[in-house]
Amino acid sequence: MKDESCGCTRREVIQWGARTGIGFTFGQILGLTSLFAQPASRARACVLLWMTGGPSQIDTFDPKSGQLTGGEFKSIATSIPGIHVAEHLPSIAREMKDLAIIRSMTSREGNHDRARYYVHTGYVPTGVTQHPGIGSIVAKELMDQSGSLPVYVSLNGPGISSGLLGVNFAPFVIRDSLRPLDHLQYADSVSQERFNSRLAMMNSLNSGFDATHGQQEFAQKERIYERAVELMHSPALSAFDVTQERESVRSAYGKGKFGAACLMARRLVQNGVKFVEVEMDGWDTHTDNFDRTRQLCTELDPAFAALVRDLRQTGLLNSTLVVWMGEFGRTPQINSNAGRDHWPQAWSAVLAGAGIKGGQVVGSTTSNGMEVKDNPVTVPDLYATLCKCLSIDDSKYNSSPLGRPIRLTDHGKVIPSLV
Repeated sequence: MKDESCGCTRREVIQWGARTGIGFTFGQILGLTSLFAQPASRARACVLLWMTGGPSQIDTFDPKSGQLTGGEFKSIATSIPGIHVAEHLPSIAREMKDLAIIRSMTSREGNHDRARYYVHTGYVPTGVTQHPGIGSIVAKELMDQSGSLPVYVSLNGPGISSGLLGVNFAPFVIRDSLRPLDHLQYADSVSQERFNSRLAMMNSLNSGFDATHGQQEFAQKERIYERAVELMHSPALSAFDVTQERESVRSAYGKGKFGAACLMARRLVQNGVKFVEVEMDGWDTHTDNFDRTRQLCTELDPAFAALVRDLRQTGLLNSTLVVWMGEFGRTPQINSNAGRDHWPQAWSAVLAGAGIKGGQVVGSTTSNGMEVKDNPVTVPDLYATLCKCLSIDDSKYNSSPLGRPIRLTDHGKVIPSLV
């Protein structure tokens, strides 16, 4: 097939390898495998807003005003009578009609690394099987290979490993949403003709080795190079450029990294990307919890609210699932450093879009927030619900490298009131 933009065949374009002047990071190259999407009117997508460190549920979506454990913050009414959130989330409160708050999340994993793995994969880490994260599962199940953008994009953080699914389903990582894509132009002194010559030369050097060894990794490598070149020349690259949005839109999200990433997530979903994870660090508030949480929420509140509102106004909310969560919650007790410690026993998550029934709270905690009072929701239950919203059959199996069948979710139950 002839590529008119460079005057060569596709095979000629990919006949090269890692020694070009492009300068992709290794993580970006791995994320450029077969995870590419094309806009579709009925496409399903998911945006995960990941709060690294574990946010305090009491100081966000499960306030306990008037209790000794309630802390410094008051609660405020939302747009749904009877539902309250913490006082520094006024914009989110106005979007409550589209939100469902789960206040009865519960798990046993209180270590950061183990909990991050568990809440991303739905499986407790075993040290043997490397389970894929939800982003990789969505990428595999909803993948459309005909487009030119990665299906799974991680913004402001590394995302989670694709595990047993392999590098074809690894995230395309952008560490800084304010500087999203570097090195997509030809290097200095490298013309398009010289670039194509390098592609051909590299493939010539590698062809003998690839032919005699014949391992799957080499075929994946070829696909990586092909996709990298396709991305370089894709007109959809503009989806990563939030400066193309009107100033009023950018201001609504906020000008920080998190706001820019949420806006970029909406633009990526519009262009067919299936899964976007937006990471916000800083929630591990063992000390100075209240000042730090207040500051974090000055970025979270406008960005989260603008994302939900923007998706609704652009007609994408019905087909885009938005998830807000961290690896666990924080202790109702306030420690001697005015902080809160790890608390997996009872915490909160928030869902919106993709068939989620908004304007409700699922489950509750006791008056002091120490325990789940009713309707406990486990991490596998949450994952079964996410799969249901995304039209993914969670009873399907993937195979480990040794051929062991691994179910997509660990036998969770869909939360009936949500979908």
